[in-house]
Amino acid sequence: MRRREFITLVGGAAAGWPFAARSQQPAKVHRVGFIGYLLPVCGEATGPKPCFDFVGANPNSPSGGFVQALRELGYVEGKNLVLEWRSAELRLERMPELVAELVGLKVDVLVANGGPVAVAVKNATQTVPIVMIANDPVGLGLVGSLSRPGGNVTGLSYYSEGISGKRLELLKEAVPGLARVGVLRNPMVPGHAILWKESEVAAQRLGVALEALEVRGPEDFEAAFATAKQHNAQALLALDDPLTWIYRSRITALAASSRLPAMYATRELPDAGGLMSYGVSLVHLFRRLATFVDKILKGAKPADLPVEQPTKFELVINVKVAKALGLTVPPSLLTLADELIE
Repeated sequence: MRRREFITLVGGAAAGWPFAARSQQPAKVHRVGFIGYLLPVCGEATGPKPCFDFVGANPNSPSGGFVQALRELGYVEGKNLVLEWRSAELRLERMPELVAELVGLKVDVLVANGGPVAVAVKNATQTVPIVMIANDPVGLGLVGSLSRPGGNVTGLSYYSEGISGKRLELLKEAVPGLARVGVLRNPMVPGHAILWKESEVAAQRLGVALEALEVRGPEDFEAAFATAKQHNAQALLALDDPLTWIYRSRITALAASSRLPAMYATRELPDAGGLMSYGVSLVHLFRRLATFVDKILKGAKPADLPVEQPTKFELVINVKVAKALGLTVPPSLLTLADELIE
């Protein structure tokens, strides 16, 4: 080999070495913290016991939809993503401890599931980007406005004006002669104040009396349903609440044994044996959470990402439950339903 050819060959290889080294460097590993009020549990019978081994395992569950959406965006656990799951186990006072733990792990983003959780997370850190899902982000002081959040919080609002009144209206259409409705509400959930007021306005318009049934924890369920029966409630309206969703099998079983037709906020309740639901898809919302996380991991600031509001709502009716309750669902509702569970 001629000397000039040798020098050219060695020089070309050397020039390629930095590129080759750069191309072989491992991808950045992103760390995302996810905090829930009580998410998830290994079966409702075990009580508020976190079971993180199964989080995200089912793509048709909210947490599973979140994980699946992240995968579709190119984030794979064990390669370029670490997910840190934490549960407050119904104790919001634990939030500073949990946030401090995740901040210590140098998470890139904190995901807060629920308004009270998001408020607690924001109070614990003003520096780590927060992606939340909450009922009333502006009213809770999480963001300055939906279009311009400001600060370190953005995400999704699952509240839509008039939603609780619409649920009551659909419930009245399903139950002939409905005059008195028990309303499951949790005074620990700030968003329930708005939903209760909407329900009162709708009830006055529809000629329906409301009975407040307060539940702060699963230990209050039986007493709430007993009160509903004592006060002659003819149906039940359950306001959006993590407790209702997590303990959905117990709630729907109590409604069935109390012979109370019930309207819920999410379709998981009719799946579990409830009569009907009207609201946004939690799986869809949690998938949208992943898009916010992706944007922040790519450099976007929460202050510059407008909070999204729901635009699509689904009506799900469990026809089998209706028959068990002796109800004949009007054809108008059957036509309007997005899904009928036989």
